[in-house]
Amino acid sequence: MTSPIQLIVGLSNPGAMYTNTRHNIGAWYLEFLAKRYDATFKPNRKFFGYTARLDIDNNILRLLIPTTFMNHSGKSVLAMAKFYHIKNEEILVAHDDLNLPVGMAKFKNNENYGGHNGLKNINTNLSKKSNFYRLSIGIGHPGDRNKVVDFVLGQPLREEKQKIINVIHEAILCTELWVQHTYVEAINRLHNFKAI
Repeated sequence: MTSPIQLIVGLSNPGAMYTNTRHNIGAWYLEFLAKRYDATFKPNRKFFGYTARLDIDNNILRLLIPTTFMNHSGKSVLAMAKFYHIKNEEILVAHDDLNLPVGMAKFKNNENYGGHNGLKNINTNLSKKSNFYRLSIGIGHPGDRNKVVDFVLGQPLREEKQKIINVIHEAILCTELWVQHTYVEAINRLHNFKAI
């Protein structure tokens, strides 16, 4: 069986100082997903990131956490997609989303990147076709545009972090549902979930 998704990318910034920040939530999702399947990330210079491979009911998925810094994530995604002949529509990119409240996540497939520079860079590197999928994980908004940079590079409060972890676990179950069944079923389940 061939999975509709061949490559899952978790956006983040490299380095210990960024590990627990809101901007690295895409990597959190991938780390939890890999742990669920006993998959191990290893550094890969060819793809400018950490990579792993897992099997969901005989569906092979490749995982990628770029180490290029957020605004250059497309270099890493393109390198891996080209090497394995993965189409844009077979890529799922997990990332933080300022426009979703904490505790919510959504699968998306459109050009509205909400100012996310990592997504914009991936789109540019993938020939601006904008047809890769996204898992948007809500982090809320500081309420002031001038505070956005400090907000995304800051750590969530304890209550927020638990909600984020809860919705990530739900997103993993919905990713499995998508791979094993259909995208519509995955959307219906995830978009009706709100972590408390």
